[in-house]
Amino acid sequence: MQLSDVNMHIAAALLGCGADPGPMDAEQAHAAMQLHLDCTVDECRVRRRARDTLVNSGRCVLDQRAIR
Repeated sequence: MQLSDVNMHIAAALLGCGADPGPMDAEQAHAAMQLHLDCTVDECRVRRRARDTLVNSGRCVLDQRAIR
């Protein structure tokens, strides 16, 4: 994903773990998962939102152990 003026507010929202970045598309979710590789979905709201986006779009299938 190219960082243009349009995407800068999205990129800024993806940097911190504590705030929900809001709706994102699959490309943004993939970038968020890479940025927050060392985070867990229990602690990081960005990674949690990104995982939910990827699962809901059918791009990620969770192992049964990850489903609560």
